[in-house]
Order: sequence, then C-alpha cells, then structure tokens
Amino acid sequence: MPLLTEYVASLATDLRAWRREFHQYAESGWLEFRTASRVAEILDGLGYQLAVGRDVVDEQSRMGLPDAATLAEQFERARQQGAPARWLPAFEGGFTGVVATLNTGRPGPTLAFRVDMDALDLNEQLDDSHRPHRDGFASCNAGMMHACGHDGHTAIGLGLAHVLKHFSAELRGTIKLIFQPAEEGTRGARAMVAAGVLDDVDYFTAVHIGTGVEAGTVLCGADNFMATSKFDVRFTGVAAHAGGKPEEGRNALLAAAQAAISLHAIAPHSAGASRVNVGVMQAGTGRNVVPSSALIKVETRGESEAVNQYVFDRAQSVIAGAAAMYDVSADVRLMGAATASSPSPEWVSFLREQTVQVPGVKKATDNVPAPAGSEDATLMMARVQTHGGLASYMVFGTDLSAGHHNERFDFDEQVLGIAVETLARVAMQCPTEGAK
Repeated sequence: MPLLTEYVASLATDLRAWRREFHQYAESGWLEFRTASRVAEILDGLGYQLAVGRDVVDEQSRMGLPDAATLAEQFERARQQGAPARWLPAFEGGFTGVVATLNTGRPGPTLAFRVDMDALDLNEQLDDSHRPHRDGFASCNAGMMHACGHDGHTAIGLGLAHVLKHFSAELRGTIKLIFQPAEEGTRGARAMVAAGVLDDVDYFTAVHIGTGVEAGTVLCGADNFMATSKFDVRFTGVAAHAGGKPEEGRNALLAAAQAAISLHAIAPHSAGASRVNVGVMQAGTGRNVVPSSALIKVETRGESEAVNQYVFDRAQSVIAGAAAMYDVSADVRLMGAATASSPSPEWVSFLREQTVQVPGVKKATDNVPAPAGSEDATLMMARVQTHGGLASYMVFGTDLSAGHHNERFDFDEQVLGIAVETLARVAMQCPTEGAK
C-alpha cells in the first residue's frame, strides 16, 4: 500500500490538469461532447475496453433532453474546441455516456464506480478573486459552469483508471468505471440503468466531493438524498382581446398561477420530510391579450420513495384542478427523477475500513442524518441492490470557496488524490466473492 500512496502522489499534476481542463470546457447535461470524447480518448490510451454512446445510454429513457438545434450547436462547438475526432461522433445527438471495463482475467466479482461529467447552467464569476479566473481555467462556455465538482469527479475517475491499470496484477474479477452524463436535474442515470450498464454489478460505489462535508472527513454511506420528480407543465388556453372579447379567451397564465400557489399548499406527510417547489413560470405575450399558453417548472421531493410519490400524485391533482378551473389543458412532461438513497450496510462497513487507512483522511463515517438534495446515482444503487448486489454513495469532504451551485464555487484539489487512493484501495481489497 505504500507503493499505492506513492503512485497516487505521482498523479497529482495530471489530476489537477484534467480537472482544470474539464472546468474550462464546461458542458451541461446531454451536451458533454468534448468531455466524453476526452474521457474516451484517455481511457482507450490506457487499454480499457470501452462502451460509449448508444451502447450505454438508452434513447427512450433520457429525460430533460435539449432540443435538436441545441444538441447540434453544442456538438459543433465541441468539435471546434478540440474534441478528439475519433470519439466525438459516437456521442452525437446527446448520447454522452462512457463505460470503461477492466477484465483482470482472474475470477472475482464485478465492481463498479460511478462519476458524473456535466456542468450547471450557470455563468461563472469572472474576476481575480475567483481562482479559476485568476489562474486561467474559468469556463469559456457562456451559461455553463462546473459549480458542483463534477469536473473533479471526472478527474477522479481518470486517476482511478490509471491506478487500476498500474496495479492490475493485484486485482481480481471485473471493474467498471461509469462516466455518467446529465446528473444535474437527475436526468441521466435512468438511461444508463435502462441500457443494462448495472445489471452484472456485484458492488457499486458512487462518488461526490464537497456537499458541506469538512476536509478530511469521508461519508461512506450517504443516506440523506431525497427521492424526487422533476417535471414541466404546459398550460394551453385560447387567446383573445382582453378588452374587446375577454369572454372568448381561456387564460393559461391564471391557470399556471393558480397551480403554482396551490402546489405550495400540499400538506406534508407523516412518514417523512417532503418538498415541493415551482421554480419557473413563463406566460403571456402582451398586456391586452388573454394569455393562451403558460409554462411552470416544478419539482417534488420526499424522504422516501413513498413520500415523494404522495407529493407527486397530489401535485398532478392540483394541476388538473387548476386547468379545469380556467378551462385550459395541461400537459405534464417528466424531466428528471431519482429515488432515496439506501446504502447497503455491509458495503458501507467495508468502505469505511478501507477509507480510514488513507493518508489525509481524519474521519470516516457512515452518514449524515438530515435530508438534503437529490442524486440520480440512487437509481443505479437501487438497480444493483434489486439484482442482489451491494451499493453505497461516498462523499469526500473538502474546503470550498462557496457553496455548490454558486458562480464562485471552487474546491481544494488535494481531495482528488484522497478520493483516488480510497477507491483504489476498495478495488484492491474487494471481497473475492460476489455479493449475489
């Protein structure tokens, strides 16, 4: 293991360079064309067996996909920004997933690690008080920024890939490295699950950095993610002259407003914490026109799948009632979904045993008690567990310059090496028998 620590230390410059490259060329969900192409290029150079694009992303299971014009525009921009020409075509149309497999040739379980690649729809702070700008790696893509650490996650995945190849003689079974698109908005995992990427996995670990966990602390079984449903509602009515013939109109704006107010009145559930939020409402064309269309963007969350389903079902009733009140139609489109996180206790215990041995880790703990946000790797966890495997979600604490999803977000890059060494230890010490 001292050799492992030394080798991970030798990767520090590469880890930092990868992270900063992905940060500079930030790409939002389903648009990670350059990112996925670079990941594939590096993994292929290491000799991994690659599955990419449509082979690992089910077309019909994608949620929150950008329109065709945006996909084409961003694909071309990735080409202009140096996406490797050999790999770029595989991701066209928004199939931006990569799975790298290392088959050791020795009997053993299938172990999988998941990292995500997408940025947020956010403009980065561009002044010298913000290190990425000061050091020349701020996002060059307007409206896209790595403000949640996924640039670091991708770098961790690549660092782990190097370590596993270097120490492959000490590994058994099969190891999968899953590079997932479109985690933000909980849009991407479902499509990789539907493609069968997790169906043969015995042990699964998802990875994140930050989330308010202090530097030196690692959560080995984060169980505070809430189940969630994210959806858009399009109300369609009839336009009319607001002064001359108002009775001929059907006001979609008022239906949307009624729904927005009433959604926030959904009663809580005794079985656990819940959330509902209307984050966007768009409607109307002019002050003298009865609005014929309106859009609201909504999310529900629940401490459990059952609680979230309760809020979601009540929300559908509220929307239908608002539409009926104003005699308009309402079309609901699901844009993202995830379940609650339920780490496997046996796997959490194993992860903790490995984590405490890593230099730089001061504390390894199981979980945090309070409900927080949502994470679609929970769908991957659930699939592995449904098939008899074990799964967990790890969070590596680090110092942050600002909170997640903030235009000034940045993190201490020392966490990259800590995460790589921890995950490498997990692979090298993994049980030789499958969990199933």
